Amino acid sequence: MDSYQYTPSALFADPVYDKPFGWDAIPSDFKDDISSTSYPSPVSMLDTLVSNPVPDQEETAPMPTSPGQETQSPHSPPNETMISISTVFNPYACSPDSDLLFISSDSVLFYVHSRVLKRTSSTSPPFHRLLRNHPSGSVLDAPPSPVPTTPDRSGHSDKLIAIPDHSSVLNIILHSLYGTSPAQHSPIVDMLIAAVDRMPFYDIKPKDYIVPHSPLYTLILSHAPVSPLKVYTLAGHHDLRELAVATSSHLLYYPLAELPENMAIRMGTIYLHKLMHLHMVRFRALKEILLAPPNPHAPTKYCSFEEQRGVTRAWALVAAYLAWEARADLSPHSMHSAFQPLMKDIICESCLESLQMRLKDAVTRWATVQRSIEN
Repeated sequence: MDSYQYTPSALFADPVYDKPFGWDAIPSDFKDDISSTSYPSPVSMLDTLVSNPVPDQEETAPMPTSPGQETQSPHSPPNETMISISTVFNPYACSPDSDLLFISSDSVLFYVHSRVLKRTSSTSPPFHRLLRNHPSGSVLDAPPSPVPTTPDRSGHSDKLIAIPDHSSVLNIILHSLYGTSPAQHSPIVDMLIAAVDRMPFYDIKPKDYIVPHSPLYTLILSHAPVSPLKVYTLAGHHDLRELAVATSSHLLYYPLAELPENMAIRMGTIYLHKLMHLHMVRFRALKEILLAPPNPHAPTKYCSFEEQRGVTRAWALVAAYLAWEARADLSPHSMHSAFQPLMKDIICESCLESLQMRLKDAVTRWATVQRSIEN
């Protein structure tokens, strides 16, 4: 422990200062200094702060407001709206030569580079229709010019391109175009699905960006163990084959008889058929594997054919139970555990050896059965 001990200041120990502290206690010469000194007003300070990025969990510090409601600072004058800037797509965090300025439906600014949009597609770049129909003319055909950091205060509001989606959705879409991951914002699976579903509206093909090892593919796939049906339905709807294949193994537990109709329609007939075929293949393979009983051995003095039939009947009983309660996600360990009690009551070493060999073969074959849809 440090031997230092706090000692109260002599200022407070002096009885002269043992009285309430207020304006009367301030020396007159210090009052004159305060009165003669000029300080920036809260409004002028707000003007400077508004143009800087606002750090927060996702993209904007203010909470989303209802339509038509403005977000204002407690110190701002009436009718002055608080402006939020993306914590990632802003001139301070990325390259300052951004020449496009998007504003989301919840009034968050995104500074974007037209060269990034052009290089992603040789025919129709992302946001092609919105940029073509901009009031100031075709933005993509115009020479690139940096967007000012305070467009609303510099008379450049005409450069704003309105995006009819929430900043969380736009953030995910822009991350996919830039090849970066939005994982730092921890988007939930429903938000990821909403962003992917909105991609075609902005002339973006999900198949071109959600590919194996891409940031967005990896992030969506990380939700497959918890929300496999949502992820698989998304993959089927947009024909994302690799994502559907990787997700299908997490749906082995799911009873397809309880599949909601709207999900079946959304994933489409092709991917619904693939999923049903996967379950049927595993059910059929399980029955074939369990059908054959252990091989009998030559009768001995202590174990006749009649006694060996008892082992066969016990195997058939357990096999019938597993086939009746068949689950496509039955693990090899569960299969082995179901037959394990049979070995406790077997006295004949030959019967025990035959049963162990048969069980080992069944477990091995079951472990090699197809676990995902075919690509």
